[in-house]
Amino acid sequence: LQKLVNETFQKLWFTPTPHHDKEAMTRKILNITDVLLKSEEDASYKPVKKACTQLVDNLVEHILKYEESLSDSDNKGVNSGRLVACITTLFLFSKIRPQLMVKHAMTMQPYLTTKCSTQNDFMVICNVAKILELVVPLMEHPSETFLATIEEDLMKLIIKYGMTVVQHCVSCLGAVVNKVTQNYKFVWACFNRYYGALSKLKSQHQEDPNSTILTANKPALLRSLFTVGALCRHFDFDQEDFKGNSKVNIKDKVLELLMYFTKHSDEEVQTKAIIGLGFAFIQHPSLMFEQEVKTLYNSILSDKNCSVNLKIQVLKNLQTYLQEEDTRMQQADRDWKKVAKQEDLKEMGDISSGMSSSIMQLYLKQVLEAFFHTQSSVRHFALNVIALTLNQGLIHPVQCVPYLIAMGTDPEPSMRNKADQQLVEIDKKYAGFIHMKAVAGMKMSYQVQQAINTCPKDPVRGFRHDESSSALCSHLYSMIRGNRQHRRAFLISLLNLFDDTAKTEVNMLLYIADNLACFPYQTQEEPLFIMHHIDITLSVSGSNLLQSFKESMVKDKKKERKPSSDEETESDSNSGSESESEEEASKPRRLRKRVDSDSDSDEENDINAVMKCLPENSAPLIEFANVSQGILLLLMLKQHLKNLCGFSDSKIQKYSPSESAKVYDKAINRKTGVHFHPKQTLDFLRSDMANSKITEEVKRNIVKQYLDFKLLMEHLDPDEEEEDGEVSASTNARNKAITSLLGGGSPKNNAAETEDDESDGEDRGGGTSGVRRR
Repeated sequence: LQKLVNETFQKLWFTPTPHHDKEAMTRKILNITDVLLKSEEDASYKPVKKACTQLVDNLVEHILKYEESLSDSDNKGVNSGRLVACITTLFLFSKIRPQLMVKHAMTMQPYLTTKCSTQNDFMVICNVAKILELVVPLMEHPSETFLATIEEDLMKLIIKYGMTVVQHCVSCLGAVVNKVTQNYKFVWACFNRYYGALSKLKSQHQEDPNSTILTANKPALLRSLFTVGALCRHFDFDQEDFKGNSKVNIKDKVLELLMYFTKHSDEEVQTKAIIGLGFAFIQHPSLMFEQEVKTLYNSILSDKNCSVNLKIQVLKNLQTYLQEEDTRMQQADRDWKKVAKQEDLKEMGDISSGMSSSIMQLYLKQVLEAFFHTQSSVRHFALNVIALTLNQGLIHPVQCVPYLIAMGTDPEPSMRNKADQQLVEIDKKYAGFIHMKAVAGMKMSYQVQQAINTCPKDPVRGFRHDESSSALCSHLYSMIRGNRQHRRAFLISLLNLFDDTAKTEVNMLLYIADNLACFPYQTQEEPLFIMHHIDITLSVSGSNLLQSFKESMVKDKKKERKPSSDEETESDSNSGSESESEEEASKPRRLRKRVDSDSDSDEENDINAVMKCLPENSAPLIEFANVSQGILLLLMLKQHLKNLCGFSDSKIQKYSPSESAKVYDKAINRKTGVHFHPKQTLDFLRSDMANSKITEEVKRNIVKQYLDFKLLMEHLDPDEEEEDGEVSASTNARNKAITSLLGGGSPKNNAAETEDDESDGEDRGGGTSGVRRR
């Protein structure tokens, strides 16, 4: 329990917040003051409360001092800034303990009439409105004049200033009218003023969409759309107190009006109409089930060509709705605690959370798909909506896991951290969910990277281009690696994608190979397990690849030539190198290998022999070049892991996955400066070979690759017996083939084993052949 409390406080209070995230800072201050004040609620001596009262009283005195000194033009900027700081701090105190400000409400009210010329003036008005919203409902018998003055001041501000001021002033007016004055006629008149203007503009637009009247009245149109929405957020105009005996359904009329302007040709008008809708949905969430609203929201979110501003606004609407729901539920929770003993527990909060859950089910798929967007702001808001949805438990988390894994590869650290944090939370509650969706998440992260990639000519890579070259999915791997069974299943699933039958696109294979090359491996078992399975995949896929290449030549030759005799057909359809290899099959194994790697002229003859047998249709060649990339990448990956961890051939051969875990539990001794650079695959992707015309030179290169593969496959299994100290012909041939396939550079196959390996081999039974081979 103590550990948990410590962790929670560490997370809530002592984790630094980013400079630009003012909201997070505010939340932190509120958390701290909330805890301090609540902890002494039932105590007889209340030092924190006393200290807070002193602070608030002194801040109010300071405000009055700054107000006087604002007339002094020399220090105007400094004092104006201090005034804002004081009022903002008072608002934070009011948010936790509004009672502290009750006696100062009369002092704050005149600041609503501040003349606005600078940013600071607007901040003063907004914060004073927020303070009064919290404090006025708590005042006992406030004077009529005081209340009437506040209402008038707020109304003037709503009519005169921009969006931020309108929002805070309408919110304040909502608290004053709904909870204190019940002056509904006053608000109804204001609503009708803007609603009437909108109706008129709508009918003018219907008559003549190209009318200049609408262009001239655009500012009025924008203001009306926003203000009607803001008023609908805080007042339910379908109550009798507003509309009297009228049978008109106001919320439906407002919906119809705002929906009309979402189809306007001007994007600014569309955006304001969507903002207005978002406000109205907070008061009436059921409107989000309307078919036209579903169509509007989902088409904006899923349309690739839709404006970024509209996408962001729809996501913001959903975010604000969820935040409001959260606040409502917390308030209901507080109210519940007061009456908990008399009430029935089951009825509490069911309806509200059921509604938001149904709404999020409607829009979830499209919000998740918004992750695949070039603009980071779209991804940012989509992630916020998903985080809120998960935190409120409105959906089953498993469907979000692949998307969160994908978002964990975002270039922006703040988004990566947020996505990773969500995964950690899911993993705590539901063990195994992450592993279950890990491969789907890896594939999806590739799609996210593709969407983000601003230069389509460059292949998508799977590691971060910094000093560490860490894998993009390293957090996912670190979550899975602790469970041996899950880790192995995950790695095998990734390696299976390289199988020739999986038909995975080459760039995705490169992306996965990058990740496998850069994962944060900790024990020797991890890379050894991968290399063991690379060998298995190579032997199967490699054979299939060679076979299909041979078959394509044979079939096409038969169609092209008329055989005169059996012998002729045989010699025509088989390449020179194939017949040679058949002859050689009867030779002793070691001799055969010597011949194969004998001289460049032999190799040249082989290439020419195969070139003669190529079909006219170059599709099989392209197919071979394409499919072979998977095998090349695996070869390269094995070579990379071998160099990175300093493993020798015999160490890799001796490895068995069925050994006890302890045998390979040693930490990896990573080499520095070993980078994964699969040149062949990068060249293949950059040249767009799959879609370009095949030249003679390209044909020769592919044939050479085919022969190297053939050589490699013949020497894939190293010799079991060889004299002490002698590097076998088989090893030489294999090294030559690998070096050739990977585009030069010694594969370092014969690196001497470390002392660790020596003792490893002698400690374990069954290691003798390894020693003899050395």
